[in-house]
Amino acid sequence: MASSENLTEYERKRLENIRRNDQMMAALKLQSRASELSAFSKRQRVGTKSYKVSPEKKPKTETPIVIRRSLRTRGMPPDYLDSKGLEDIVETVPKVAKSSTPSKPSPSDLGPLSTRDAYCGTGSDKVLIERLLGASRKPHEEFGDKNGGGSMRGACGSGSCMELGALSLKPENIARVVPGRIMNVRFFPCKDLRMVVVGNKFGNIGFWNVDCDTEEKDGIYLYHPHPGPISGISIQQHCLPKIFTSCYDGFIRLMDAEKEVFDLVYSSDDTIYSLSQRLDDVKCLYFSEGHGVLNIWDERVGKCTTQWNLHQHRINSIDFNSKNSNVMATSSSDGTACIWDLRSIAADQPKPLKEVSHQRAVQSAYFSPSGSFLATTSMDDRVGIASGINFDDTVMIKHDNQTGRWISSFRAIWGWDDSYLFIGNMKRGVDVMSPTQRRTIFTLQSPDVSAIPCRFDAHPYNVGMLAGATSGGQVYIWTLG
Repeated sequence: MASSENLTEYERKRLENIRRNDQMMAALKLQSRASELSAFSKRQRVGTKSYKVSPEKKPKTETPIVIRRSLRTRGMPPDYLDSKGLEDIVETVPKVAKSSTPSKPSPSDLGPLSTRDAYCGTGSDKVLIERLLGASRKPHEEFGDKNGGGSMRGACGSGSCMELGALSLKPENIARVVPGRIMNVRFFPCKDLRMVVVGNKFGNIGFWNVDCDTEEKDGIYLYHPHPGPISGISIQQHCLPKIFTSCYDGFIRLMDAEKEVFDLVYSSDDTIYSLSQRLDDVKCLYFSEGHGVLNIWDERVGKCTTQWNLHQHRINSIDFNSKNSNVMATSSSDGTACIWDLRSIAADQPKPLKEVSHQRAVQSAYFSPSGSFLATTSMDDRVGIASGINFDDTVMIKHDNQTGRWISSFRAIWGWDDSYLFIGNMKRGVDVMSPTQRRTIFTLQSPDVSAIPCRFDAHPYNVGMLAGATSGGQVYIWTLG
């Protein structure tokens, strides 16, 4: 290296600046801080509960290995007369035609399906069956003046009974219950049982017992009773061992925990889009079929007793008023949500009591816990709220409802009173709307949320317990505290 005497003034100044910068960085300890930040940014992902699928044992098929050898290597002269000289060595395999798309299975082929055959999880589902039967034997406490009692919604009165800021998401309340997109999510209507039931686009039904013990491991049970996407789940609070589920392929099954079977109760060539039950009637099912048709299936006679053509297009949701179960609300892809009186629907030309119009498809229409409001969610980026004596007063709240192709559509649900509406947003949060202020007043957010919650349900007994389901099969449960 040349001595400092041979350096120019510029080079000496440059070396002095480098020496001074090195001393400054050493004094600030920038290198150690940079390594700490790098280690923090590479934090490990928090492990969550997840379903486990029992692997299918496929029989091993031994296929013979055919070694292709030429006539030269076999020491034989070439066959000039036959150009197909290798056919005697390599056996020709006949071409197999591609199988056509399998047709829809008939009801006789499906029939009753045992829970053991439908179960595709690891281990046994015996603990789940015992819990369902045990919960049904416990007496139900009654709240409010709802038909049949047994629900805490509406018990808080007209004002809010909780603080939104107190809702939190804990890591132990996160689980991947099913594979793929969740279409429906429901809490069990039982005070002593914190259990979630979800249905996905593959026809799976998943159970998650949030308060699972060591015997249940993660408390997740996975079944596959349907051949298509789940369109509805109905659980009656006075008949917990019986769970009705429907799918887009036109089938309705009844999971009976006592008989340990998924019984086929109805089948159709048309798509079933939604499913519901009245609070005071455990024997009848209300479901939408095809383009705007509403059916009533009666368990006592084992068939549909009533059918109405209520909308021009598919019916996306069915809900009943808590004050009067004869009052029903339907939402449709024809851009309307209608309120009906079941006692006065004409068979030929049914007319609704009230119609709420949107510019695009209406994904849901739900009555508030007191029955005084009706909330509608539409693809026109609006959430409608109808109120008044005859639901004549309607206001629209703007909200981005464009979920795209891979995420289930947003549907605003009511909480535990008439104070708040909960709906997902595209930023992995949960927007809380106020009907009185007519705007979004709060957003639930958490760094543990890795996907967009799109479908929700509020626990009917535990105030502050909110379940949000995603298109990746995850379920997030917010609780108070």
